[in-house]
Amino acid sequence: MHFFEPTVYILCVLTSLVAMWLLLRGYRQNGSRLLLWSAAAFVAFALNNLLLFADLVLLPDIDLRALRTATAFAGVAILLYAFIWEID
Repeated sequence: MHFFEPTVYILCVLTSLVAMWLLLRGYRQNGSRLLLWSAAAFVAFALNNLLLFADLVLLPDIDLRALRTATAFAGVAILLYAFIWEID
């Protein structure tokens, strides 16, 4: 594995965490619950990206696909719930 691939995985984790932080900051400023739910979804997406890094770089002999799929599903489910029930 080249140096480039793990770097991209880590950058994806950091991008998800920055998005979560910006959404939480927006939630604190205007109190929209949709921003809070979106931040929660990005926590799941960051965990998914971290599991991807662990699966492909740190633990290549262990299959973490089920956990990765579960965290991706959780993030999408959180967003779906928010879009259905929290949109005014």
